[in-house]
Amino acid sequence: MGVSGSGKTTVAALLAAQLGWRYREGDDLHPDANVEKMRGGTPLTDADRLPWLRKIAQEIDSWRTRGEPGVLTCSALKRSYRDIIIGDRPEVVLVYLKGSQDLIARRMAARHEHFMPTALLDSQFATLQEPTPDERAIVVDVGGAPGEIADRIALELEFRSRESGMASRLRPGPQIP
Repeated sequence: MGVSGSGKTTVAALLAAQLGWRYREGDDLHPDANVEKMRGGTPLTDADRLPWLRKIAQEIDSWRTRGEPGVLTCSALKRSYRDIIIGDRPEVVLVYLKGSQDLIARRMAARHEHFMPTALLDSQFATLQEPTPDERAIVVDVGGAPGEIADRIALELEFRSRESGMASRLRPGPQIP
């Protein structure tokens, strides 16, 4: 999770490839009307987001039903959004890619062919409710290179897997004891 431009797509794709997990870009699940609103510079309302959030939750549930681990990107800026996506899914881990508005604005200005204009960044930061301790999020600063960020997330997932006493599903092959 994180504001647009925080690196969700890049980091998630690297993480999923590293772990051998499924990957899904949450933006691809937006209804066309939402994409057009954002492309036009209009922030989405909670009502606009609700069908999208439910679709993300359905995607996660389909993976869970099949026993497939995965990485799915989503801004999930508000706690109420994360409650829909994560809800009563204790095995779902929230990762928050955190960065300053200045850094993220510079990154957004440098990227091309994305529907989210830099002008909406202010509304994203205004909406952002950072995860609270009870959400047990992995919080990663986005100031580093995407590969380093993905590595850090993978290590934290591995640590949490071991801490919970569950067999690690993070990396194929032999595990380090």
